[in-house]
Amino acid sequence: MGYWLMKFVFIGPLLRAIWRPWTEGIEHVPARGPAILASNHLSFSDSFFMPLMVPRKVTFLAKAEYFTTPGIKGWLSRKFFAGVGQVPIDRSDADASRAALNTGVRLLKHGAVLGIYPEGTRSPDGRLYRGKTGVARMALEAGVPVIPCVMVDTDKIQPTGRRFPRLRPRPGVRFGKPLDFSRYEGMAGDRFVERSMTDEIMYELMQLSGQEYVDVYAAKVKAAQGSPRAFGANSSRVKAELREAGDRVPTERAS
Repeated sequence: MGYWLMKFVFIGPLLRAIWRPWTEGIEHVPARGPAILASNHLSFSDSFFMPLMVPRKVTFLAKAEYFTTPGIKGWLSRKFFAGVGQVPIDRSDADASRAALNTGVRLLKHGAVLGIYPEGTRSPDGRLYRGKTGVARMALEAGVPVIPCVMVDTDKIQPTGRRFPRLRPRPGVRFGKPLDFSRYEGMAGDRFVERSMTDEIMYELMQLSGQEYVDVYAAKVKAAQGSPRAFGANSSRVKAELREAGDRVPTERAS
């Protein structure tokens, strides 16, 4: 109930009235049944505008700490994150990554539409970075299609560090045709298959968004930019790695 109140009463109407977001390809999102929405990640506001434009409830995974903080602040945090469609990662598994996968697969097997950012973090500079293979593992274990989704201009209205979004340009959400990976049924855990699937997903995101692709994890780039010497690397080496990675793009189809 909280999700729909946020979407249709408290937050959604305000977002639509002020920013007038647009969408393309919404017909590719199934009216029923589980699916993964795999999106690029440009801005904090992505998690508001994307589910706003999808008729169905979109669920994202969130750190359990958002739901377990005590006191009034914790109560407000729980209500907010639950209201915008986020659920805590089940930490019964000691491995945080495995816990996230388990939670995602459980939601998908209950018919959910799961929102995922394969890059794992916001792009540091508007380019598209290498995807993590968790999205492929969940798609295989749950047996669901992956729908590529790209956010457009959200980084311009709310770049990293900006608390309140600018009023222009109008943000957009573009959906691509569902990717069917049923040909890999039973191959969850094969790292070569999961990497090929992830590269295919990132290729579709690159095609839909027009972003330049960089074959490096965004988190690594952020760490290098923040404290390059902590990794024993000077700035010229980091730049050389990025130039080399920028020359590689993901393959069009998984082999």
